[in-house]
Amino acid sequence: MSTRLTALAISCTLKPSPAESSSDLLGSQILSSLAEHGVTGELVRAVDHVISPGVEADMGGDDEWPALRGKVLAADILVFLTPTWMGQHSSVAQRVLERLDAELSETDDAGRPTLFDKVAIAGIVGNEDGAHHIAAILFQSLNDVGYSVPAQASIYWNGEAMQTVDYKDLDETPEKVAQATATAARNAAHLARLLKTDGYPAE
Repeated sequence: MSTRLTALAISCTLKPSPAESSSDLLGSQILSSLAEHGVTGELVRAVDHVISPGVEADMGGDDEWPALRGKVLAADILVFLTPTWMGQHSSVAQRVLERLDAELSETDDAGRPTLFDKVAIAGIVGNEDGAHHIAAILFQSLNDVGYSVPAQASIYWNGEAMQTVDYKDLDETPEKVAQATATAARNAAHLARLLKTDGYPAE
């Protein structure tokens, strides 16, 4: 565990700060679990920033994505968090995915995609079904732009359908969620450390 790693958690809640957010809570728990494996992390709430529509690294004007992109590129692990609305990931999550699309045309000094050697895990919350569907979309999109996905890398909580209890309202973390968080964090740190030591070849 000598190789130090960093993580960036992007929460795609629809709620601007300082409103409480279940996505933020799960993200903080994942970062805490990653810290047990030598990973230092930061959580940002995407909705608090101006992320212009588009698929370029910088859309100009008041676009704040370039600064967030810098954090993305600097992190070894991306923790992608989204609530579930109508069985889908949030519109904010879709906006972030669209901006990450720009990395398909960006390369590092070795000519590899910028996000090679980086790892992504997903956190999904909601009081309706859809977590597996959302995880499939997130992992396909993130893998397309270069991220590697560790084994069992999605953490989710679905509340009882048609009810109003959110993840942030629970008195304690459900055992299965805690187990999934521990597994995903352990596997993500392991894979990120391997890739940082011996990354993908350029050719």
